[in-house]
Amino acid sequence: MNNRNTIQRQLVLDTVRSMHNHPDAEQVYSEIVKEHPHISKATVYRNLNLLSEQGQIKKVNVSEGADRYDFRTGEHHHMRCRGCGRLFDAPDGAADVALSGNTDGFSVESVLIELIGLCPDCKNKK
Repeated sequence: MNNRNTIQRQLVLDTVRSMHNHPDAEQVYSEIVKEHPHISKATVYRNLNLLSEQGQIKKVNVSEGADRYDFRTGEHHHMRCRGCGRLFDAPDGAADVALSGNTDGFSVESVLIELIGLCPDCKNKK
């Protein structure tokens, strides 16, 4: 890996870590290009995928829209506002699930829960 790749990867990592709004790849690119207009979109996308594979950031798959990226890599759940589309960290314990009953022989290794509703801003608009 050459030095340029390392610098670009660090730039993408630092940007995601500075954005606490669960940005998608396009938002990360838009933030980076403000200060570094010569970086390509493909470079940002490639590095986001690599950083998430390495566990340095977390890729969050959402049921609607583009994948998001999170600087928090530990296990936690998210809440998505169906009004504005923003993603929030769910409070600890909000998505606790008791796994019981018949799983038809399926061995559960992890649980992904997406809480969907309205954020305070969107709820107040109604």
